[in-house]
Amino acid sequence: MNENTEIIPKEVEFTPIGYVENDYLEPGHNEETYEKVSKIIIKKDLMDGLYRVEELEKLYILFYFSKSKGYKLIHRRRYDGEMSGVFASRSPYRPNGIGLTIVELLKVEDNVLHVKGLDAINGTPVLDIKPYMKDIEEKDEENTD
Repeated sequence: MNENTEIIPKEVEFTPIGYVENDYLEPGHNEETYEKVSKIIIKKDLMDGLYRVEELEKLYILFYFSKSKGYKLIHRRRYDGEMSGVFASRSPYRPNGIGLTIVELLKVEDNVLHVKGLDAINGTPVLDIKPYMKDIEEKDEENTD
């Protein structure tokens, strides 16, 4: 047995930092989704964590696929129709149901982020927000070549 398997916890628990508000009520893939505006409502007691977020153009949004039940390890990708493993796809049907999307930050009003390009449905729990920094991301990509 690998010595690292002993340090892997059996469960990991998250508490949402907020939720998504938009007019998408059912899971599904639609290119129009990436053109529409959504709101991310952050819990009031976490508002201080938004300090200086308005200086950013783009954000990574990590969220929980709360409506997706079950998963398949091999399936057909929706963007090209090819068969692949779940870890080589953007499927919402994943072993841990975690979604990740880069969004454009349009404005911040108190504890509400107005974003464009979020592919999560109304009421989706948001787990975390991280800055997307083009220079750092591109440098990381160059260092992997």
